[in-house]
Amino acid sequence: MAKKENKTVKIKLVKSLIGSTQKQIKVVKALGLTKKDQTVEHANSATIMGMVNSVKHLLEVTE
Repeated sequence: MAKKENKTVKIKLVKSLIGSTQKQIKVVKALGLTKKDQTVEHANSATIMGMVNSVKHLLEVTE
């Protein structure tokens, strides 16, 4: 049986949160991002990708 590889996604905050809605700010904070140009790494799951999709104009995602 083949091993399941745990794929991760690097998420970088490329735009400031100034002018964003409260909901967008909460989503970005829940992803673990607090400052511009900060990068975090998360498992590639449907939950994380849904959060990324809701604020995709603020983020840069690499696999």
